[in-house]
Amino acid sequence: MTNLTLYQWKGSPNSRRIRIFLAEKGIDIPFTPVNLGEGEQRSDWYSAINPRRVVPTLVLEDGTAIGEVPAIMRYLDEAFPDKPLLGTTPEEKGIIAMWERRMEQEGFAAVMEAVRNAVPGLKGRALAGPHAYDQIPALAERSRRRVADFYIDLDARLGEATFVAGETFSAADITALVAVDFATNALKIGIPEEAAKVRGWYETVSARPSATA
Repeated sequence: MTNLTLYQWKGSPNSRRIRIFLAEKGIDIPFTPVNLGEGEQRSDWYSAINPRRVVPTLVLEDGTAIGEVPAIMRYLDEAFPDKPLLGTTPEEKGIIAMWERRMEQEGFAAVMEAVRNAVPGLKGRALAGPHAYDQIPALAERSRRRVADFYIDLDARLGEATFVAGETFSAADITALVAVDFATNALKIGIPEEAAKVRGWYETVSARPSATA
């Protein structure tokens, strides 16, 4: 499968979402590192690949570049239909897309907003992409509250289903897992004691071999 290349960085939570997705599907492709710590995403060579200057980017054999995590996931799930992670029926696809979107907006994006509006090293880069935006400290504080609400809402959802989108592990679980680890490591906001269902789910999904990708 060397006709595909993933441009990514080991410390990037968004890159990790795709690495887990690939591992779950058993797809082995080469990775090309884009060192975010050194600002390599803003280099001329990478900007030519992805003008948004973010990772990850999946580059196809003909040079077509696909950015944005949901778009990369969709391509991979359709190009390699074994072990689907985005559903097989119209209903499954709709449900999984809905929950994956919620995990991204309510969990992952909340953590990202808190980090980007508080970390000194991201001054002037409060939003990912090619444009400069000032940090807003109040957004960082609001986002921490959003993360707390994310755990409450996820716990309620996991009282209804084994996995985030139902009874089968899916892309929604991948995004939720990365969001939890991101919140724990970057914000020191781990799973609260009262979120027992989240804790049980986390133990299950983090034990999957793909979680170390």
